[in-house]
Amino acid sequence: MIETDSTQRRKVSCARAIAFVLTFAVSIPAYAQDANEDEAGFATQDRAPSVASRHMVAASDPLAAEAGLAILRSGGNAIDAAIAVQAMLTLTEPESSGIGGSAYLVYFDKKSGRVFTYDGRETAPASATENLFVDSSGKLIPATDRFTGGRSVGVPGVLRMLELAHKEHGKKPWSALFNATIAKADAGFTVSQRLADSIRRDRSLPQFADAKAYFFSSDGQPLAAGVTLKNPALASTLKTVAAKGADALYTGTIAADIVRAVNAMPNPGAMTSADLANYRAKERAAVCGTYRVWRVCGMGPSSSGAIGTIATLKMLERFDLAKMPPLGVDAVHLLAEAGRLAHADRTYYVADSDFVDVPTTALIADDYLALRSQMIDPTHDIDTVRPGDPVHKRADAGVPMGDDTEMAGTAHMSIVDDDGNALAMTTSVGLAFGSRIFVRGFILTDQLSDFAFVPEENGIKNVNRVEANKRPRSSMSPTLVFDNQNRFVAAAGSPGGNLIVGFVSEVLVAMLDWGMDPQRAAGLPHIVNLNGDTRIERGTSLDALKDALESRGHKVRSSPLASGTQAILARDGKLLGGADPRREGVAIGD
Repeated sequence: MIETDSTQRRKVSCARAIAFVLTFAVSIPAYAQDANEDEAGFATQDRAPSVASRHMVAASDPLAAEAGLAILRSGGNAIDAAIAVQAMLTLTEPESSGIGGSAYLVYFDKKSGRVFTYDGRETAPASATENLFVDSSGKLIPATDRFTGGRSVGVPGVLRMLELAHKEHGKKPWSALFNATIAKADAGFTVSQRLADSIRRDRSLPQFADAKAYFFSSDGQPLAAGVTLKNPALASTLKTVAAKGADALYTGTIAADIVRAVNAMPNPGAMTSADLANYRAKERAAVCGTYRVWRVCGMGPSSSGAIGTIATLKMLERFDLAKMPPLGVDAVHLLAEAGRLAHADRTYYVADSDFVDVPTTALIADDYLALRSQMIDPTHDIDTVRPGDPVHKRADAGVPMGDDTEMAGTAHMSIVDDDGNALAMTTSVGLAFGSRIFVRGFILTDQLSDFAFVPEENGIKNVNRVEANKRPRSSMSPTLVFDNQNRFVAAAGSPGGNLIVGFVSEVLVAMLDWGMDPQRAAGLPHIVNLNGDTRIERGTSLDALKDALESRGHKVRSSPLASGTQAILARDGKLLGGADPRREGVAIGD
């Protein structure tokens, strides 16, 4: 199987190598076409975008992208392909996502012209209380117990969500969408460099017997890149899921094994069989807003993704970014300031809308964001800001709330099919390897740790506190963009924990304002502000801007900012695809 996997990876590399850059339409700013990249301040990437005319898959692992492309080639649509991609990611990229985790899916049905969104976020067990992460004296329990073991495991939502979307939009039989992963799990796949590095770096993984038995050799050494790894347990699980549907995971012996594993930990959870059986994925209303001549749509609460992305872009709208050097000091300053303001509102207002009255419409309203944007000084950092009061009725508005800690064990896929349907889906297990609990061939999420650890601050209840059956807030931002005639323009998303909104906003500005192809946009150095330090990506051209930013009042922190953007852009009847060079992803199509 090593030879087969290597051959597939070489095919993908060749496809990228022969891809060519298209000449963009007149809507692309002239500056962006002629910009000298070194002077503009962003990292030059040698890779050209992938180009296709019929369909395309951009995914975070080459084997997963191949599985999705095979479904498209056999007549399946974007929903069908997403199921095949997720199944393969469960096998080949378990550190990032899998059927034991959560996901959000944004789908454009070209025939109806509608955008559908599906919430597959985990839920807290019915017995969970707001004091899940504090001890009897009100102090936080140790970090290890907050992020690993059974306490942080939520009821997984991926399979229920995919099944719901498939019932409403899928073309191929559900049972046909898992065959590639089942075969690969039985025969073995080649451990990638990223997976090997993730295993080697994780100090908690060896403490969990089942995970250690799978991810480490018999002599206790972490698996090396290039070895063949079989997962017969996952093959068996997926055979049952293919035959019986998502019920196979939420009821019966697989569900019983999940519950047993969660509750048998030294740091146990409180999940029951009823929690699994009662889980429901939800179709929710898409959250859409305008940015210049485009319409931007994404996932609403329990995700803060669409609210944060639309707010960031809308506050930038009054500035002529197209005339600014891409990621020069002026543009970086503005991205930081808009991100700061958007994050302040996100932290204060957004949580699971089944439990909290989230003022979604008000938070992305043109007049409100125009007022927030006026707080941006083009020449000086505004420092930490208070959340706004978009509904003009909160007596406590303006009192900052402490943020939660959202981790980055996540992946994204963007897909366009033969019929012009488009999909953006972000999927996660939380931390790398989630809870580290490995059962039936897959990792269980630790994403209850995305709730606020402390339920109350300054006498005010945190909207994202733990509650029974509640979904933790997420920053996952699967995003679709359309023109003013409702034609598909772009699909994008990224991993990155609570940095995701910043990553996605930046890649959209790069494609829409600066005219970059998605491969160039995905490779840009990152600038993010979460209403605190301005974070620039270490080891990139942004390091040269540190002094200039500090002269404008920014508190600059240079650090690694790991993303994994997968983007598709439609131009001149072609599909251009880009995959983040920080990870192993690819964009491939026909």
